[in-house]
Amino acid sequence: MRRDFAEWLPEIEVERIVHCICIAEVLFMKTATIPPLLVTPDLRHDAESVLREGETLSSFVEESLRKQVEHRKFQQEFIARGLAARDKARDTGRYVSKNEVMDALRSTLETAQSRQ
Repeated sequence: MRRDFAEWLPEIEVERIVHCICIAEVLFMKTATIPPLLVTPDLRHDAESVLREGETLSSFVEESLRKQVEHRKFQQEFIARGLAARDKARDTGRYVSKNEVMDALRSTLETAQSRQ
């Protein structure tokens, strides 16, 4: 059904609907604040110069904050997996050599390339 909807609804209307949803989120779901940022005039100018049509500096900062939070969570999870693997190797006494890892990665890469 979504495909049919997208076929008859002009792209601009879809963008307006998405914009309305974003406004609703702002009005009804946001209840916390982030401390104000003091930045140099040059940084503010640079940030404003890359804003998309209809985008505000506040929405730009919010999106940047969301992406950084997501990235940091990913980093934390990655480190946790690495530490868990280290602990498991210590507990079991089974370690994998660099050559084994490189061979496995090479094989994965070759398989992916052959599918393209």
